Amino acid sequence: MRASCCFIEPSCRKVEIHYPYSTGKMNTALSDKMTLTRFSPVLSGCFIILLMCATAATGEAIATCGSGPYCESLCSICGDIFSGPTMECLSALFHHFCMPKFNNAMDLLNTTDWCVWGNVNSLYSNLSICTEEISDCLQIPWPNPLVEQIFVDIHSTYFKECPTEEFSDPPPATVFALVITPICLIPIMVSLVVLKTKNGDGSS
Repeated sequence: MRASCCFIEPSCRKVEIHYPYSTGKMNTALSDKMTLTRFSPVLSGCFIILLMCATAATGEAIATCGSGPYCESLCSICGDIFSGPTMECLSALFHHFCMPKFNNAMDLLNTTDWCVWGNVNSLYSNLSICTEEISDCLQIPWPNPLVEQIFVDIHSTYFKECPTEEFSDPPPATVFALVITPICLIPIMVSLVVLKTKNGDGSS
């Protein structure tokens, strides 16, 4: 197909433009181009939706993990082995990171030192902090039944032989004497005050 155009110039020269397609081929090419143009917004919309879903999934994964220095590693362990931050993963992390330190430190002490609070309070506190930090990383409330069970086991293992101070009530006779003495002294003191007052008035 040929077309001619002449630009209005002082020296007008005919310029011929050759189309590489015949009329049928050109219509097909234009139709294909229009179809692609029509579907490009649809494809862009699908891509944006997929990108938003991926971003939301990533944000949800980040939201389920705490912000501590080791939280990302702990959450990764739970995700790879336990398919998420479950109580089973929390128990495994407690027994891998927290309990060995406490048990080793307690084994270095004599059994008689276990019952001295000044010797074990720092170890006890460190264990509590360890369980709390791991629970926070996995976004599991602390304290929880697992933490409570760990401390129950610790007390039954290390502190069950420690003596406990029990305060008992004094004998009934002692209680009676302590109560009746002030009661009896009150009338005596009142009588003395009255007599003193009368003696003072008579002398004046």
